[in-house]
Amino acid sequence: MAQLKKILAGTFAVVMTAAVFAGCGGSDSSSKGAAASGGSTDTSTADGGDNKGGSSAALKEKKADRITQTAEGSADSKKKLRICTWNEEFKNRLRAYYDQYDKEKSGMTGETDKDGNFIVGEKEYLKDGTEIEWLTTPNKDNAYQNKLDTDLAAQAGSDMKIDMFLIEADYALKYVNGPYVMPVKEVGLTDDDLKDQYQYTKDIVTDSNGDLEAVSWQATPGLFAYRRDIAKDVLGTDEPDKVQEAISDWTKFNEVAAKMKEKGYFMLSGYDDSYRTFSNNVSKAWVDSDYNVQIDDNIWKWVDQTKEYTDKGYNNKTGLWSEEWGKDQSKEGKVFGFFYSTWGINFTLAGNAKSNDLFYVCPGPQAYYWGGTWMCAADGTDNVETVKDIMKKLTCDAANMKKLTQETQDYTNNQTAMKELSNGFKSEFLGGQNHIAMFVDAAPKIDASNAGPYDQGCNEEFQTAFHDYFSGKVDKDTATANFYKAIKVKYPNLKTPS
Repeated sequence: MAQLKKILAGTFAVVMTAAVFAGCGGSDSSSKGAAASGGSTDTSTADGGDNKGGSSAALKEKKADRITQTAEGSADSKKKLRICTWNEEFKNRLRAYYDQYDKEKSGMTGETDKDGNFIVGEKEYLKDGTEIEWLTTPNKDNAYQNKLDTDLAAQAGSDMKIDMFLIEADYALKYVNGPYVMPVKEVGLTDDDLKDQYQYTKDIVTDSNGDLEAVSWQATPGLFAYRRDIAKDVLGTDEPDKVQEAISDWTKFNEVAAKMKEKGYFMLSGYDDSYRTFSNNVSKAWVDSDYNVQIDDNIWKWVDQTKEYTDKGYNNKTGLWSEEWGKDQSKEGKVFGFFYSTWGINFTLAGNAKSNDLFYVCPGPQAYYWGGTWMCAADGTDNVETVKDIMKKLTCDAANMKKLTQETQDYTNNQTAMKELSNGFKSEFLGGQNHIAMFVDAAPKIDASNAGPYDQGCNEEFQTAFHDYFSGKVDKDTATANFYKAIKVKYPNLKTPS
């Protein structure tokens, strides 16, 4: 599960294909103009300055026209539910929590493999006899999106239809504003069905016309997970309320970091640990309405803080998902805490800690979210009713959502269910702490209004470029220039300073 969630977090690059660029850009000339401009507009400065050459308004790409379906699904296609995904997570959710999944015919006994995934037979079925065909392409080297883009582009003329596909937060708008998704209302879900879902989970997948294009079974608010023994040693207490009081804003957080250093501990493990708390609280998107890349002041705050932590020895100079980073989460590590969202605490941290009672959680200095997976109905699906039923039961059914959280501790996207569950919930991994109640408080504070279609690539390339700055290989200006070079390779249609 730790490996599964590592992929979920979006650690691999995104490359927009030409077909999807055209879809996202609509029929106007804005994207063509951006690609041809040569990138002479000054959009940001290395010291965190605002865009001086163009509009700072967030990019709101026009929803592409849907592609006319020129071929009907074959008889074989109508008997198969074809779902595109990159890993086992959604498969496990469907197998365990969709009441129309035929466990007996699919050979599912409840046994799991070494990664915690259900063991099933060669073929899987729903109770009405529909065969489930998983079209699985790993995320590595952007293979999943490349394959998905190719398959969706061929959907209209194919008699073997894709019915559903999964997307992640950092590139959701690429597909939401593309031409290959059936709006959720057209699938058959109503406002009443969706009323309990967290608003930010809807905002991320709402197209430029205001139509909801996907749904998620999870919400992913973040908390700060800290070592109880280290808290007692340095702060004199491990009580969540007291620790939260000590790190309730960034100034206090930095003061505690200095105390950790004095006692021989690290405040954070590596360069990237606090990144999402900054990047998911920006005041402007990565790309503005004129296709200029713009670096938000909050991103520069992360840079400055991380450079300070590195130079002063407040972090252990690890990289996210590295072996050393994982070891820092065990009892042998000397790191005080980690920023983690729902899935991270329950799967990655628990897997790396290998010990209950080692960690507690508190809100930390700032509300944020990290990750998330959404279900899309592929335009042209010939199993609309089945897609609707899956979406409804896995994202709208409060009882089912409550059961999922009870059994997996994954925080689900249903406010009623989570509020009910927050009363008296206890996490064995967190020594009996009720972290669900903290998620209930944190989730409504999430603001995803500045999410954009280029987020994954911009986030990843920025972090990569500044690792060299933190380690002293390059100066800040050079790291910034290297980021712009990398982002132009990844997204040639974007404009960056010359």
